[in-house]
Amino acid sequence: MKAETRIFGTIEIEDEKIVTMEKGMIGFPELKHFALIFDEEKEEKDRTIMWFQSMDDGDIAFPVMEPHKALDNYQPKINLEVASVLGDFRDEDIYTLVTVTVPRDIEKLTCNLQAPILVNTKNNKAVQVIVENDYPIKYSLAHLIKNKTEKAGE
Repeated sequence: MKAETRIFGTIEIEDEKIVTMEKGMIGFPELKHFALIFDEEKEEKDRTIMWFQSMDDGDIAFPVMEPHKALDNYQPKINLEVASVLGDFRDEDIYTLVTVTVPRDIEKLTCNLQAPILVNTKNNKAVQVIVENDYPIKYSLAHLIKNKTEKAGE
């Protein structure tokens, strides 16, 4: 699938790598197809921010990250009925992402631990859910910025 994007220009994503969200993202129900874009040259452990690029609207891309990079013991409780749109899956088939809010003041960078995106890696179906835990919508990532700054200064 080919898409014209605001951030990445023209991109071509293999059809089998397109993630389908039947219900779209919260606030964007019309957006059904996404691609996860990241720097392939970086090792997974060094990748923090990735992009969940809409293939339906090239102007829309959500910064995302793996939640365990923000909070080691992140264990969302998910309503299985809501997750049923993912089809059959085992826990190890689910790849979890959270959206990131990037304000002008980078020290106020946050991620949304309350509404993760769950991707079934076996069929590339995804859903954004509201977890049953009491995780914050705006979880500060200041500790990550501090750690990266300290490592860069070494």
